[in-house]
Parts: sequence; structure tokens; C-alpha cells
Amino acid sequence: MNLIRIYGLFLRHFYLITRSFPRILDLIYWPSIQITLWGFISNFFAAHSTYYSGAVGVILSCAILYDFLFRTSIGFNMLFLEEIWSRNFTNLFIAPMKISEIIISLVLTALIRALIGLIPAILLTSPLFGISLLKLGLPLAFLFLSLYLFGITLGLLVSAGLLRFGPSFENIAWSTMFLLAPFGCIYYPVETLPGIFQSIAFALPLVYIFEETRNILVNGTVNYENIINAVYLNGFYLILSISLFYYSFDKAREKGTLINMGE
Repeated sequence: MNLIRIYGLFLRHFYLITRSFPRILDLIYWPSIQITLWGFISNFFAAHSTYYSGAVGVILSCAILYDFLFRTSIGFNMLFLEEIWSRNFTNLFIAPMKISEIIISLVLTALIRALIGLIPAILLTSPLFGISLLKLGLPLAFLFLSLYLFGITLGLLVSAGLLRFGPSFENIAWSTMFLLAPFGCIYYPVETLPGIFQSIAFALPLVYIFEETRNILVNGTVNYENIINAVYLNGFYLILSISLFYYSFDKAREKGTLINMGE
């Protein structure tokens, strides 16, 4: 593994992002609008719901965490799609880049993309709504780590699909998070779901992350079992997604479809 090659690919995407004002505006605009919207919705529910009345900002806090997950997953997908759209993916191996180096560089750049959009949105919550995620304390670091890992996992799974099926799989990149959102119990307790859906939800790390977020904000206690379950599941799905990515790459190389990837 060559750190210089990883850094080089990281710089390529970093410059694409930071040297383009429309790209930066797009990263900042949507999270800020979404957080502002959910902030006012959160205030409404805090005033009219007995469940949330004792903890103003539960919905808004969950919305911020969900947006971080969404931006991480979409960010990874967008970086990979940039290589496909520009027909540059096969050129990376001239360096030569290893698959592991490509994954690491995309993982790091996806984090930068997510933070560029998330930090301004978080800064808006304090003056507008008097809410700070820092109230979650030390568990906040583990919650963000779990969301980041799961976002990267989803990004790898979608990228594996792009390698296997080509650009026609692109639409899945935009719909994955919306498909999983109902089972993630982002804005409501898991008990809200029907029994069979609860079984699906408990197989995902999302439900443990958002259940613990509400537990900390509403009850003022920390259940580390939820955090540990989320980390274990994230580890399992991450290993699975990396394996699937390598498998899809090998299949695409065998079929000779790598060279034809692009718009």
C-alpha cells in the first residue's frame, strides 16, 4: 500500500470539490436547508407532543445525524461516479493504484465532503434553535463513527453494483438511503414498526444508533449495549461490502467491462 498514491487520488477529488464554488455551495446548501426545516418541525412537536416535550431538539438531533449518514454515503458514491463519468477509473491503475488504495482515498474524501456540508448546518442549530449536539457527550463520537462506517458500507455496496452492472445501477445510489430510512427508526421509536419490520430493523445498525440518541436526550442515560451492537453490525457489513466490492471488480475485469464504464 502506497500512501503517496492514496494522497494523490485524495488530492484529485479534494481539488475537484474545493476549487468549484457550485460544488461547495451544493454541499452546504441542502444540509442547511434541511436542518432549518427540521428545526422548526422539531419545535412544533416539542410543543405539541408529550413524548418529545421533555427534550427539545430530539427530532432535529436525529435529523443532523441522519444527514451526516446520507452525506457520507452519497459522497462516496459521487466520488466513484466522478471516475466513471470521466472514464477515468481504468486510468487509475496506470499509477498503478491498488483497489485498497482507491477505497481508502475515497473513504477519506467522503468524510471531507460530509463535514463541509454538516458543520455549517450544526452551527445554525445553536443560534436558531438553542440546540447543540455536544449535549450527547462522549457517546456522540461513537454515534458519528457508527454512522460514518455504515455510510461508507452503503457507498461500497452501491459502487460494487456499479462495477458489476455499469452506470445503469446509478439510480440505486440515490435511493438506497430512502429505502433503509423507514427501518432505521430515525424519527420514531422502533416499537412504532410492525413486528416483521422490527426484525428487519434490528438487523441494521441504524436502529441502535437512533434509539440510543433518543435515549440519551429523553432519559439522560447511556445504554452502551446499543452502541456496541451498532459497532458489531457495522464491522460485519463493512467486511461484507469490501468483499463484495473486490468480487464485483474481479468479475468486471474478467468480462472486460471496466474499459467501457462511463457515460
